[in-house]
Amino acid sequence: MSAVDADFHKYDLSRLQAELRQEKEMKDMLEESVSDLRGTMRELQERLHSVDGEGNEWKTRYETQIELNGQLQRQISMVHDKLEDLRGNPMDRLASVRSYEDMPSDALQQRLKLLTNEKAELQSHLMDCRVGIEEEGKVREGVWFCL
Repeated sequence: MSAVDADFHKYDLSRLQAELRQEKEMKDMLEESVSDLRGTMRELQERLHSVDGEGNEWKTRYETQIELNGQLQRQISMVHDKLEDLRGNPMDRLASVRSYEDMPSDALQQRLKLLTNEKAELQSHLMDCRVGIEEEGKVREGVWFCL
């Protein structure tokens, strides 16, 4: 065999076709693998964004709770101040009445209107609570009756 025949034998058609098929299969597997990896990467990015969103939700909840706690603390301070004003000087039990004596008539009427509204709201709330308790009692009676 001459050198030219040996070189030509290396490039046998059937052998080249087999190598080509093998290379195409390898290429297809790599493309499928790349596609799977891209899909996995997309899913992980979506999960990352959803976790970021949850973190923001918890941060928002935390900040809202801090703000609410601050408001409640201010309300507690105001109630304590009002309580101290109402208690006043233990020796002077009529101090709160005297503070109304010094008020002008218009201010007293506004205060009376405000107190009347507060009373109506409290009575309404009391009735709502009473109805709720009665309904809860009926539900409990029904549960006991069913048992």
